[in-house]
Amino acid sequence: MSPSDIAPANQTEALARERRTEDFKDGLIREIPNLRAFAASLSGSMQLADDLVQDTLLKAWGNSDKFEPGTSLRAWLFTILRNTYYSLYRKRGREVQDSEGTYAERMATHGNQESHLDLADFRKALAKLPEEQREVLIMVGATGLSYEEAAEICGVAIGTIKSRVNRARTKLAELLSIGSVDDLGPGRTSAAAMQRVGSEPVGS
Repeated sequence: MSPSDIAPANQTEALARERRTEDFKDGLIREIPNLRAFAASLSGSMQLADDLVQDTLLKAWGNSDKFEPGTSLRAWLFTILRNTYYSLYRKRGREVQDSEGTYAERMATHGNQESHLDLADFRKALAKLPEEQREVLIMVGATGLSYEEAAEICGVAIGTIKSRVNRARTKLAELLSIGSVDDLGPGRTSAAAMQRVGSEPVGS
């Protein structure tokens, strides 16, 4: 191969690397609302959540070479965020808060047949869930991760994730005096509403 052939090849490779870097950066930016929602659900504080998201993004950027293109960036970021929280932030957390109501609104169901569901009551009920149940309900219900992805993030079997989600929905239905867990997400009637929140606080 002559030097004239090597130069264009190097330029093509450099452009490809630059493109991958830009795509990765764009992906990180797109996931910030979901990261903030999940961080808020874990830490119970938007201040801690913002710190946690910042740490997550810095770690992700510094380890971008470890991300496998074609896999779920969201699941990869959630894994980093969750590990960071449990190693650094958990002791600083407190009861789930949602002063703006927007986070709980994402988890609440909407629609004519569900208009009886009061958002304030839902927020209080969500805060009463055990941490492990609330966490998986957020993953699967509010941010659209699959059971498989949630299981990988939490390091447990898929059946465990499904069980936690079902227990969370059952407990919420009980706390809210709702006749059927089908009125709560993740479920057919609540999927759209669950996508509405992620960038605001979770506070009482």
